[in-house]
This record gives sequence, structure tokens and C-alpha cells, in this order.
Amino acid sequence: MNQQKIPATVITGFLGAGKTTMIRNLLTKAGGKKIALIINEFGDLGVDGDVLKGCGAENCTEDDIIELTNGCICCTVADDFIPTMTKLLERKHRPDHIVIETSGLALPQPLVAAFNWPDIRTQVTVDGVITVVDSAAVAAGRFADDHDAVDARRAEDESLDHESPIEELFEDQLTCADLIVLNKTDLIDAAGLIRVRDEVASRTVRKPVMIEARNGEVSAGILLGLGIGTEGDVANRKSHHELEHEDGAPHDHDEFDSFVVELGPVADPAGFIEALKTIISAHDLLRLKGFVDVSGKPMRLQLQAVGSRIDHYFDRAWGASEKRATRLVVIGLHEMDQDAVRAAIEALA
Repeated sequence: MNQQKIPATVITGFLGAGKTTMIRNLLTKAGGKKIALIINEFGDLGVDGDVLKGCGAENCTEDDIIELTNGCICCTVADDFIPTMTKLLERKHRPDHIVIETSGLALPQPLVAAFNWPDIRTQVTVDGVITVVDSAAVAAGRFADDHDAVDARRAEDESLDHESPIEELFEDQLTCADLIVLNKTDLIDAAGLIRVRDEVASRTVRKPVMIEARNGEVSAGILLGLGIGTEGDVANRKSHHELEHEDGAPHDHDEFDSFVVELGPVADPAGFIEALKTIISAHDLLRLKGFVDVSGKPMRLQLQAVGSRIDHYFDRAWGASEKRATRLVVIGLHEMDQDAVRAAIEALA
């Protein structure tokens, strides 16, 4: 057995921050390193894995991409992640580096702690945790309250808690980071970027290095080879949940729900996308992603939305034996009206 530990990079970040795009760019610039990917989706549709499988990087084939779609990776460490890692390490030709993309709803802390399991810690080490931030969303206040108003209300009533689950999750992902990538900086001005930096810095006592990126373009030399060994420091990066429930109560994601909507072909993609923006806004959806079957087009339209901002492009041709369909994953807070959202989207077809 090769006694040298395989480095693993954990890439986390809120929904729509650009993790998959950054990984796709990384694979094309990895300098010949053989990389294995473990991708954790929230929802039933493996969109991110499908995107990465189509990137064509020789150093990361389809066999090297493993998708975990049974729920948030931080809740299924024993059932999904550990067995997956074990099988990966049993391969005759082991990877040079492992990259793990967590769900946008995952706490990175339990995942990092899993690298201390006896069967894992002797063979793999966490090279570093990278948290990707959607700078444009933060600049728009998507994940932040009015601090002055919150402080004023707390001064009036100390029993009030103004922190939403989304904000706590955002802070937990920053708290665990060894490197923070402020992505999508091209969508904000210089003053906005300063505000984002200040906001992100205020959300964590630890002060990881922050770098800026556009379209997830970051050098592999920066992302890989941090050499942190984060699993040895996880006790200093406790999440809100760990701090509040140190009695070992299980973590769950009751605050969030997801479901899949499947439709037929779409004749007017531009109109379809504009209508989706209205639905997203009306129901305050967190995330929407998937693929669209555009009538008369041989290629599949990929669609990724965070808030009311929707990115879309034709990513590849439909396969000869592949069933053409429009399939979208919808992610929102637990109280969203799933029936109403589903009906609104189905009415667009």
C-alpha cells in the first residue's frame, strides 16, 4: 500500500455560489494530476455531476466522478461518504488528489471530521477547505440582515433571535474555510467588493485568506496544495449547531426542501426563463437548476438560478438514446408552497 496520504480538497459554499464552475475550470488546469471527484447533490437530479462529466478533462474521466444524491453529505457520512471513500481507496490506480463538492446546504464540519475515521485518516488528509462566496448576492444583501436594526431590536428585547438558518449556514461555511473565494466579482463595482469583504470578514472569528475570482477562474496552484491538514483542527471550527447542541443531537435540514419538476419541450426558452424569474421571486425560492429541452434544438439547455439571476447556455447535444425532457430541481425553505410552485412551473410548458 502507498503510505503517502492522498490530499483531499473540500469545496463548499452557498447555493449558486459557483462551486461547479470553479471545479470545471480546475479540471482543465490540473497539470496532469489524476483527480477523483465526489459530488453531493441536494435533490434528486444530478445536475452538477452531469455538468462535470461533460467537461472532457483527460485527468478526470466519468469513472472518476462519484455522485452522492441520497441527501446532504453532512447527514450521511457513515452511510454514504465513508463507504464511497473506502471503495475509492481500494482502486488499483488511486487518484493523485480528491476533490469533494458539498451540497450548498451542507455543513463542512462533519465531513472534515470524518477524515479522522480510522480507515480514512491513515490514507487521506484534508488539503484544505475552500468556501466559495457569491459576491453579487452578498452585495445585494441576500444573506445578511441590517446589522444596525438587529442590534437595536436586541437592545430592546434580549430574547429575540434575528439569525435565520440561511445566515447561520453561511457563517458555518466561512468558519470552516482555509481559503475563501469571493466569486462573481465582475458583477459588482469596487465599492461593492469592499462591502462584501467587510461582510464576509464579520461573519467569522477565524480570518482565512480571501481571494477574488470571476466565473470561478482560479489557478489550480492556488486551490490545490494548501497542505493544511484541516481534520486536525476541526475542533476549532465548530458550527452553530455544534455550539448549541454539543450533546450530540443529530443535524438535519428541516429548514429546506427540494423537489423535481419534469416538463415537455419548451418552444420559447427566453420567455420560459423570464417566467421562471417571476416564479422564483413570487415564492422566494433559493435555487433552481436543471436542463431544458428546447423544441427544434439538438442541444440541451443548462439552467442555473440563484435568486432571480438565471444563467443558461447550451452545454451539449442530446444523446441518441437519451430521453429528452425538461427537468428542474427546485430548492426553497421548508415553508414554501410546493404545490403552488410546481403548478406555476408546469403551466409554462
